[in-house]
Amino acid sequence: MRHKQEIIFELLSQAYPDVYCQLKHSNPFELLIAVMLSAQCTDKRVNQITFELFQKLKTPRNFIEAGEDRLGEMIKSCGLYKNKSKNIIETCKILLEKHNGKVPDTMEELVDLPGVGRKTAGVVLSNAFGIPAMPVDTHVFRISNRIGLVNASDVEKTEKQLMEQFPEKLWIKLHHLLIYHGRQTCHAKKPECKKCKIKEHCDFTNVVFK
Repeated sequence: MRHKQEIIFELLSQAYPDVYCQLKHSNPFELLIAVMLSAQCTDKRVNQITFELFQKLKTPRNFIEAGEDRLGEMIKSCGLYKNKSKNIIETCKILLEKHNGKVPDTMEELVDLPGVGRKTAGVVLSNAFGIPAMPVDTHVFRISNRIGLVNASDVEKTEKQLMEQFPEKLWIKLHHLLIYHGRQTCHAKKPECKKCKIKEHCDFTNVVFK
């Protein structure tokens, strides 16, 4: 008998065949900045901001020279801009001082950067370097617990359980599949269960509609 995890992964892959990171970037540094800006902000808004931002500021040194106040004005529309500006400047200083201006490619080094948690680090590792990771954002946390892939009370436990349930080679794609599903079908307040491709295998649907 096939496992529930395998079936759900297959069905979501069929529903969303072209999943990818929706934060626009051309190198690991741009992705790091974009993910730092994305906290409590939509990818669409971040992409609007970075479209202009990355034309003016291209390197860690450019950001440092711009300073917190100027950077804050440039990213103001993404929310929490003062704190984000401070963390980005401090991160850029560390990149220059400790990493020769390059973005590190290990979880341990990334989470040591100001404003970078496991989710941000995981997004950078998986999308910039192709290193298997399971970043858990609000969509991944909500969906994976709601449909019954995991039973976890916080994002770290969710990450651990997903990594145990699925082979490493599927982590990156699974992350994107759950995000797409959360945005397009399994919404936080009004999930569209009747049109859902995995409803027959979903714990939430089975409870609501049984």
